[in-house]
Amino acid sequence: MYIPRLLEGEIKRHIKRKEIVAVIGPRQVGKTTLINHLLKDFKRVKTVSFDDLEAKNLFETNTDAFVKLYIEGYDYLFIDEIQYSGSSGRILKYIYDTQDIKIFISGSSAAEVSIKSLKFLVGRVFIYHLFPFSFKEFLAFKDKSLASVLAREKIGGLEKRFHALVQEFILFGGYPEVVLAKDEQEKKLILKNIYNTYFLREIRDIFGLSEDYRLSRLLKALSLQIGNLINYAELATLSGTSAYGVKKFLNILEKTFICRESKNFHTNKRSELKKSPKIFFIDPGIRNISINNFSKERGDIGALYENFIAAEMIKQDVELKYWRTRSGGEVDFVIEKEGRIIPIEIKTIISNKNLGRSFHSFIETYAPKDAFVLSLNFSAERTIGTCRVHFRRIVEIANILNA
Repeated sequence: MYIPRLLEGEIKRHIKRKEIVAVIGPRQVGKTTLINHLLKDFKRVKTVSFDDLEAKNLFETNTDAFVKLYIEGYDYLFIDEIQYSGSSGRILKYIYDTQDIKIFISGSSAAEVSIKSLKFLVGRVFIYHLFPFSFKEFLAFKDKSLASVLAREKIGGLEKRFHALVQEFILFGGYPEVVLAKDEQEKKLILKNIYNTYFLREIRDIFGLSEDYRLSRLLKALSLQIGNLINYAELATLSGTSAYGVKKFLNILEKTFICRESKNFHTNKRSELKKSPKIFFIDPGIRNISINNFSKERGDIGALYENFIAAEMIKQDVELKYWRTRSGGEVDFVIEKEGRIIPIEIKTIISNKNLGRSFHSFIETYAPKDAFVLSLNFSAERTIGTCRVHFRRIVEIANILNA
């Protein structure tokens, strides 16, 4: 079953151009399915996967023969699993410059292959990132009527229906196969397979990392402290490595689309670099399978809602930042957009328009035009000076980011 992706429209706008289309993202998010869907109405299409060692070796050792077999007589070429060829960028540049063909490629790692190789393709490639479903995509599949309601921002009285779907999403995440699974046991089994495949294919095969057990320990430690400031010494002890090793592993987790850093916001850019980042998971299902906790009644529910907002921001290509003062005052997220500064605070349940001291302090310090307090249940407006404070429901984050 094909589930439409929001990225489709963006790619279609440039599909007739000469540039190579590169779709990069974690395994099993539907990159191959998406590209095949985009190409289904075109003729003279050739598809090859570098899971096929014979095809990959021909590409690397006898490019002219590869051209004769896979390019001549075709208008479109799709190379899947491009990350298995370390020299792909140089060879793709040669093909692009000498052949009249539109090329599509997909890759599962943003690190050693998908980005490093693409440095040869500057000016010749459009790079798109495909993630697990955003909540908007998830909702469009689960309940089109609710998706329509959310788009119109008319969700009053439907909080319970939205809450049930948000709860499913923050527990099991947005990997397509997981969303399609018929029950919770099947969802857990698929997530376990994705998790194990990640360590077998990405970490061992591509990165050649023999210390994958330490990375697994680190991942579990991070899962238990999402939204907290990173303490490198503590994480080093928990994972059995050094502080340097923790930083190396964090880089791998980011390059393989598992986690993303949230950096400290400050108008002095140098000051941003001095404070430890926070870490959030791009998909909550991966986070929960790493600690094997899918309970609906849990003490970390607030952290999961905060991670929900972080993940939605990542999928909208919004840089994650938080604000924290020396005295401990903190704002969960700060968006910098077209010269505007927008603070966002996450609450689970609220019943009035009161603001915390830290959020109030941020508004007084930076005088933003708009600020948001997101919760499960409350919608209202309030003005502080020249700042309009919008109390909105968590599910409205996509509308806020696109405003």
